[in-house]
Amino acid sequence: MMMWVAAGGALGAAGRYLVNVWTGRLLGSGFPWGTLTVNILGSLAMGALITFMALKWSTSQEMRAFLTTGILGGFTTFSAFSLDFATLYERKAFGLAALYALGSVGVSLIAIFAGMALMRALLS
Repeated sequence: MMMWVAAGGALGAAGRYLVNVWTGRLLGSGFPWGTLTVNILGSLAMGALITFMALKWSTSQEMRAFLTTGILGGFTTFSAFSLDFATLYERKAFGLAALYALGSVGVSLIAIFAGMALMRALLS
């Protein structure tokens, strides 16, 4: 199973790199167009893929892992966050879904600034 995820992750990461290069050339580097693009495309693909697998395509656990955790996880981890949120929402756990979204985005933003501040303090 691990090899399927690793192979998919390599493909997804290469795809993310190509999208970043393409959007940078097309739209410039003043805004993170590449990241925005992969997050949106990855979430769209995750939603379509997991629904297709649930309703029409009975596939192996290895193939699911290759496609979702591997390719889409390598392309963007935001797709996994989106899937987790959608799962909570579809289960009508609206409060948990909101808490998860606010916690994931808010705490991650706090964490990145905390990591930056910590490293600046350690390096100065």
